[in-house]
Amino acid sequence: MLLELELAPAKRDIRKVSPDDLKAFMVEHGEKPFRAKQVTEWLWKNTAGSFEEMNNISLSTRELLARHFVINGVAVQNQQLSNDGTIKSAFRLHDGNIVEGVLIPHDTRMTACISSQVGCSLTCKFCATGYMDRKRNLDAAEIYDQVVRIREQCEAQYGTPLTNIVYMGMGEPLLNYANVVESVRRITAPDGLNMAPRRITISTAGIAKMIKKLADDDVKANLALSLHAPNDTKRNEIMPINEANSLAALKDALQYYHQKTGRKVTYEYIVFENFNDGLEDAAELYTISKWLPCKINLIEYNPIENAAYQNAEADKITAFHKYLADRGVQTNIRRSRGKDIDAACGQLANKEKAEAA
Repeated sequence: MLLELELAPAKRDIRKVSPDDLKAFMVEHGEKPFRAKQVTEWLWKNTAGSFEEMNNISLSTRELLARHFVINGVAVQNQQLSNDGTIKSAFRLHDGNIVEGVLIPHDTRMTACISSQVGCSLTCKFCATGYMDRKRNLDAAEIYDQVVRIREQCEAQYGTPLTNIVYMGMGEPLLNYANVVESVRRITAPDGLNMAPRRITISTAGIAKMIKKLADDDVKANLALSLHAPNDTKRNEIMPINEANSLAALKDALQYYHQKTGRKVTYEYIVFENFNDGLEDAAELYTISKWLPCKINLIEYNPIENAAYQNAEADKITAFHKYLADRGVQTNIRRSRGKDIDAACGQLANKEKAEAA
């Protein structure tokens, strides 16, 4: 009996099984082929976390599925509610790893900020995730489930639907390209969450060749570049990825992206005190803004323990904004959210990891 248990094949994650393979499995086990479509609808559209929830499928069929498959869902291990309404969550994956997600409420939108990797390999000097090792990529279903969990929080806390998604959490989305793109497809599909592509933004630290691939594949989402410095010298200092993806290379990739898709790009620019907050920096950023149609988000910094960077003074940010706006650049100031909780990217996951240790 023990030997039989040891030799029993591991159960497959059913959300990694293709529709054709699931249909073949059903037929092989004496079920009608349409059962596969029913199961798929439960998994994605109805976001079932267990086979027991599939109440229009017979008990015997549900038991058959449970013998052969698992649903590797994402659970909320811990969440923090900020005074400003921001909700930061530590999500536990099926293998015990932790990633983060954030619900950011606003008067006109409800935004989910989600992760694409466990940890990160890019070592950006200002980012808490950059001080964590990259453990693995998230699969498409794990990315999808973060959206589902945050949508549930949004509806429970605010009684309103989730409106926007940004891939700006832990990890570099374009280094997990296939799973990120598949998650976007599932999130926007009529038999998934049916969210509008224009409400989804993929943010990258700047992988030039993968930006071009987004264009070639016509991925239905917006694109944001985490710029954070207006020249290569400063960007190399805080974002080592720039050494292999210079601003010249990014200019070429972004212009290619715009030419192929017709979409404008958003530049994300954290304003650090006495580093990139001067009007000379604004002038260089203005030059970058001329590369292609764009908008610029000036972001207040949420300091972390590992890094010495601080948020720029309010008057510096205001002057920076005015310099760009006076020259016709669409520029917004994004205020730091969740200052009273672990809202900076990677902070809560680092805390959960330390507490577990």
